[in-house]
Amino acid sequence: MERIMEENNLDYAKEMVKIAVAALDEKKGEDIRIIDISDVTVIADYFIIATGSNINQVQALVDNVQEALFKAGHETSKIEGYHTGAWVLLDYNHIIIHVFSKEDRLFYDLERIWRDGKTVDVASL
Repeated sequence: MERIMEENNLDYAKEMVKIAVAALDEKKGEDIRIIDISDVTVIADYFIIATGSNINQVQALVDNVQEALFKAGHETSKIEGYHTGAWVLLDYNHIIIHVFSKEDRLFYDLERIWRDGKTVDVASL
């Protein structure tokens, strides 16, 4: 029974990832990465990391993701950093989306910090 619930949660998370990545791509998000962290931590199943070229684009990326996920019936449980536009975090429980400015993405280097996770291609979801 517990295994079935875990698989349902992963399917649910995968659908959210697909929607979020499409929304980021639609607004020309750069270097979009998906990291499966489900075997590394309990905080979420996936991280999505993307870069915007300036504050306005970072905010537009975030707005588009929120709108697309909301239309699909998902609401964020937490948003941080929106007004600064340097690093915006959207927490949807199963997925966490990080949208960075170029400088902040290089500085924080989440891909290195979470290297124990598995990099995922959206087509494989």
